[in-house]
Amino acid sequence: MRQLVERMERAPYPPMHTLSAAEAKAAYAKSIGVLDLPKAELARVEDFSIPARDGFKLAARLYAPSKDAGLPVLLYLHGGGFTIGSIESHDTFCRSLAHGSGAAVVSLDYRLAPEFRFPTAANDAWDALQWLSREGVALGLDTQRLAVGGDSAGGTLAAVSALQARDAGLTLSLQLLIYPGTTAYQDTDSHAHFAHGPVLDKNLIDWFFAQYIDMPDRADWRFSPLGADDAEGVAPAWIGLAECDPLVDEGVLYADKLRAAGVRVDLEIYRGVVHGFINMGRAIVEARQLHSDAAAAMREAFSR
Repeated sequence: MRQLVERMERAPYPPMHTLSAAEAKAAYAKSIGVLDLPKAELARVEDFSIPARDGFKLAARLYAPSKDAGLPVLLYLHGGGFTIGSIESHDTFCRSLAHGSGAAVVSLDYRLAPEFRFPTAANDAWDALQWLSREGVALGLDTQRLAVGGDSAGGTLAAVSALQARDAGLTLSLQLLIYPGTTAYQDTDSHAHFAHGPVLDKNLIDWFFAQYIDMPDRADWRFSPLGADDAEGVAPAWIGLAECDPLVDEGVLYADKLRAAGVRVDLEIYRGVVHGFINMGRAIVEARQLHSDAAAAMREAFSR
């Protein structure tokens, strides 16, 4: 991991926080596949759209390892600080989850900042989860076995959607949270310890959140689910964290909050790796391990 970080730091590219949002989106899209694993071949990969509450059609992609009807399904929400990332940036990972779990995965292109600021992304995620629960049968899916997941900002959105599902009486089999953001003000010890990175640092986190949300809104639980009044009754959680990540402490704190509320939690901390490592499977064995562990968590949750 250290050798990979050193190579990344020597690359002749400007820091992302010095770019415009449009430049950052383009740079991320260009770089994301460099360290990814080969794409798993699947029996079914289909693009479609999901309507948001305002009528906007959200792009989505269905991944399934077979054409059999009745597969359980995970709604996946990509990371990227609410500003970058896409279905394409997490295509390999979603394929891996579908292939390893035997379940279907629906990846969502929720709307991004700065064009769409808080709470648009949270609303899009919740709208998509509700739509999938209602309409997924028409896609050949078993909506009685429904889960939500995501990484980084997508992990935040997944945690928030799980809380909303609890409140709406929508039963989920699992919330799959990969290094999620959960706090309002990024004031944990790990944020201080990793303020200068590697990979994700304070400057970049501040830049992402400036694109997405006004400071007074950060205490809203739809941005910081650690501040939600009550977590009792939410879906069981599988949480995967990176040890060398500013977000690791808030991930642990959220696991503690769920456990204190009586929620079943499986927590894995992958040692010696950095934020974003799930897209580094070509170089980092821990990425491949997380792919396997997350798929296993899906299999177990959908079999309960």
